[in-house]
Amino acid sequence: MTVSTSKEPARIAEMFDAIARRYDTLNHLLSAGFDRRWRRRAVTALALTGVERVLDVCTGTADLAIEAVARETGRAAQVVGVDFAGEMVRLARDKIRRAALEDRVHVARGDATRLPLPDAAFDAAMVAFGIRNVVDPVAACREFSRVLRPGGRLAVLEFGFPKIPGIRAAYRAYFKHVLPAVGRLVSKHGEAYSYLPASVEAFPTPGAFADVLRQSGFGAVEIQSLTLGIVYLYVARKAQIVTS
Repeated sequence: MTVSTSKEPARIAEMFDAIARRYDTLNHLLSAGFDRRWRRRAVTALALTGVERVLDVCTGTADLAIEAVARETGRAAQVVGVDFAGEMVRLARDKIRRAALEDRVHVARGDATRLPLPDAAFDAAMVAFGIRNVVDPVAACREFSRVLRPGGRLAVLEFGFPKIPGIRAAYRAYFKHVLPAVGRLVSKHGEAYSYLPASVEAFPTPGAFADVLRQSGFGAVEIQSLTLGIVYLYVARKAQIVTS
């Protein structure tokens, strides 16, 4: 069966709205809990000191945003989350309220390719498992650069495939067959968890995505392979403005 990887914004928003209520459960279940570790690694990579204003793009239900402010050390002063799926934003606000973090985490609907935010407004930015769903990832990366201050750090988490042959084959089988079946059973959505592996297959290689970041205004890009290459963490720094 051919699975569409169309990223037409209305289609993607509808799909994520449809699975929003079961999104967190499936994230934890299908990753065997590793998703929490991956988010912690992303926030740690930003090297926060407690005073930074951080942007979380494709925030979903705000797990990454909450991780960035709730930890004891290396946390943000404030996080602004943006997502274009309305139900995700609604659930994120509920979660933030339950955690009593309304004064430190703010979420709103918005498009990653046209962020409704001023230039150089943030000290750091992050996006977890969302950049591959954006209709124009290059435009989104340019937006990340635009809203960051010179020297600001960006952390991007995205799925990949292990490089070790035997593990790669086993993971591909899980990703293409087991994950979609479990996702359909729990989410009650026929397409979302078939779209996931198809969208990962279509995403640029780690090296190619690092080049996108460099071409978008980031002067240094580090690629970290997590959990045998199931996930990649890209850590980039916006180029400093050089004055004569």
